[in-house]
Amino acid sequence: MGSSSSTYRPKYIYLEIDGRIQKVAFSKYCNSRDIMDLFCIATGLPRNTTISLFTADDCMVSIDPTMPANSERTPYRIIPVATEKRTEKEELFQNLLVQVAEQLSRVFKIDELKTEVTNHLAMLEKKVELEGLKVAEIEKCKSDIKKMRDEMAARSNRTNCPCKYSFLEDNKKLILRRDVPSYPKYMLSQETIETLRKPTFDVWLWEPNEMLSCLEHMYHDLGLVKDFNINPITLKRWLLCVHDNYRNNPFHNFRHCFCVTQMMYSMISLCNLQVKISQMDILILMTASICHDLDHPGYNNTYQINARTELAVRYNDISPLENHHCAVAFQILTQPECNIFSSVDKEQFKRIRQGIITLILATDMARHAEILDSFKEILDNFDYSNEEHVTRLKMVLIKCCDISNEVRPMEVAEPWVDCLLEEYFMQSDREKSEGLPVAPFMDRDKVTKPTAQIGFLKFVLIPMFQTVTKLFPEVEEVMLQPLWESRDRYEELKQIDDAMTKELQKKKNENLTSGIRDK
Repeated sequence: MGSSSSTYRPKYIYLEIDGRIQKVAFSKYCNSRDIMDLFCIATGLPRNTTISLFTADDCMVSIDPTMPANSERTPYRIIPVATEKRTEKEELFQNLLVQVAEQLSRVFKIDELKTEVTNHLAMLEKKVELEGLKVAEIEKCKSDIKKMRDEMAARSNRTNCPCKYSFLEDNKKLILRRDVPSYPKYMLSQETIETLRKPTFDVWLWEPNEMLSCLEHMYHDLGLVKDFNINPITLKRWLLCVHDNYRNNPFHNFRHCFCVTQMMYSMISLCNLQVKISQMDILILMTASICHDLDHPGYNNTYQINARTELAVRYNDISPLENHHCAVAFQILTQPECNIFSSVDKEQFKRIRQGIITLILATDMARHAEILDSFKEILDNFDYSNEEHVTRLKMVLIKCCDISNEVRPMEVAEPWVDCLLEEYFMQSDREKSEGLPVAPFMDRDKVTKPTAQIGFLKFVLIPMFQTVTKLFPEVEEVMLQPLWESRDRYEELKQIDDAMTKELQKKKNENLTSGIRDK
């Protein structure tokens, strides 16, 4: 889901300071002086100190925005070289320059302002609530305060759905807003084509139009365009319209859609599914992956139900988001210029539609245990000629792909955790402001990255991929092994966090005891 919030990635550098590890983050807009000052502050040195940076093997590292990132296990050492002595005027002028640079930088850091704007929105909502209005949702951050107030006033009924548009009343967004000339097909290199079939593919390196070209390539490579007589231009238009109906959420955005679909493409290749199931099943798997989170508002089913949103009311509290994703998907397909199934007969379309709906509904995590247990029942006697068996397999496959980020290399997987936590925290902040129940795993005051991932890996991801491995042994080395390594890494991080927390508590108690004695 190529959103603004997902595309921006700060660089993280780890420094060794007096035997401890300090994590430092900076953006690509920082200059070398800014980064050097940041390192000085982190190490307790004066800001105007000239420093040198060394690796563990005493190799000097250039301090600039393009410097190589490292990890906690390979921190850099800082050696102060000299401290520049400036006159009072020079210091004042330098401070002025820094302030000007910071102000200019803020102009370009639109993505970084998203959280700040969201916080302002929350404050405005509270103010409106104090005046007696009940506001359900303001989804999109507005730069114009007047527009924000108009939308808040319009959403005075708490049953309103936190969506960009009313699905029943406004189809403007579903209309193709741009045609294929604005979406050039990128020529994919042979290296890209080969890595596209692997779970190690780095989904952060690609812009939206490049991701669209990769998705288009998958449909051609799998033979779906040929076998189902899909018009190549219609395929482009459909992908464009799908892209435009994913929102710029921190996590549930178009890059996530691409991520899930690319993992499905990898599993089809890894498990040699094209010789085991039908081409229609392959078409259903790929299309459901692309459409599985269409128009996700960034607030989960629990929020929808507790806040009594329009979606929850419409779908009777039964998988409201997943039902909405399905509805938007087929609203797009009803447009002739976007109907990639226009060449299939009515019976085929009926089977394709039912298959896609079944898979998208299976992505509701509330049904996780039910779906996995159902698959385990048939695993020992699995029969590819049994349609029900294949359907249960497809449901488990899309579930695996939907939550498969930790299968990927650490540098690709970890930013997704940050994106997910950002979305969780946005929801929990809203739930607190609206007096709704807050899940502990979404509460910024209770959850950490290690605690968020360890339980999910141990009790959800690893057991599910272990089950799939029984049918496809090749999955173990490529997908299950990275999950084990990720679990071990987060458990180590948790031990470090616990030790630091314990040490801080010890010092706090010692200071408290000392204060009592002094009295």
